[in-house]
Amino acid sequence: MKQVSTIGLDLAKHVFQVHGADNEGSALFNRKLRRTDVLRFFERLPPCLVGMEACGGAHHWAREIAQLGHDVRLIPPAYVKPFVKRGKTDAADAEAISEAVIRKTMRFVPIKTAEQQAHAMVLKTRALLVQQRTQSVNALRAHLAELGIIAAGGLPNVAALMTVVRDAEDTRLPTAARFALTAIVDQIDALAIQIGVLERAIVTESKRDESMRRLTTIPGVGAVTAATIKALVPDPGGFKSGRHFAAWVGLTPRPHSSGGKERLGRISKMGNPELRVLLVLGATAVLRIARNDEKARPWLKALLARRPFKVAAVALANKMARITWALLNKGGFYNPPEPSPEVAAI
Repeated sequence: MKQVSTIGLDLAKHVFQVHGADNEGSALFNRKLRRTDVLRFFERLPPCLVGMEACGGAHHWAREIAQLGHDVRLIPPAYVKPFVKRGKTDAADAEAISEAVIRKTMRFVPIKTAEQQAHAMVLKTRALLVQQRTQSVNALRAHLAELGIIAAGGLPNVAALMTVVRDAEDTRLPTAARFALTAIVDQIDALAIQIGVLERAIVTESKRDESMRRLTTIPGVGAVTAATIKALVPDPGGFKSGRHFAAWVGLTPRPHSSGGKERLGRISKMGNPELRVLLVLGATAVLRIARNDEKARPWLKALLARRPFKVAAVALANKMARITWALLNKGGFYNPPEPSPEVAAI
């Protein structure tokens, strides 16, 4: 009987699909496994190459199966789809994973440790609470606007609206409205407290971790952005250059070329959207300061002069991503370039 050399494992909540192939790529079996039988199944197999799609729970199963002596690799789901022959079934997906994992040019996702996943959970929890606070603030604004009570935009100006709700002597609010909106106001306060606790923990971790301290020296990169990079990019050495890293984040134009004609469109928006948003927001803050600062770096002034503000922000975010890759791989701190003698003399 031929020996199994490659396994394609299609993950699920309760019933998994496993496809086995030999050295020549011939299928040996394609069967279902209950969740409780997965590890026992791999314990009986000789060391082999195991492929899985990078999805929820994939990193956990990758660590568990790797401890049994197998070579586990995670594949982005988009790279597996072209290998599905026809239809959408668990058996077809497992077979496609088995074929994709042996490709020489296939790109894989680094397996995260439990600690890296835990740090990412802190960031995701903060993002969830911020989203819930935004929803509550929008609801408060909308309800009060129906009664003709408004406030200027921005989170700091919400305090005036919250004061109106809690002021029992304000006759503009009916009793039933004050009763309902008090629950929203209390929720906003509770969410603000929880967000503050998480942000303080993130800042404390950024001061303790050496890599995060070096990242925060980049203009526009704060503690939250540094923590996000640290959690979501476990292996920066997997990118050939800073340009490859910026392209993975999605800060480069999407190419659409044919017949020798090169066409570049909008940014590709690949990679992780949270990291891309943080880099663009950081670049936006830097440009807003540079726009009104006479001592700002001349190249920033020139960029703003010849490009729209948002285009300049994406371009600066691209540069920040490349600087980030350089610091993570080569070490050191960010040192802003010295102005040329001509510029310094002005």
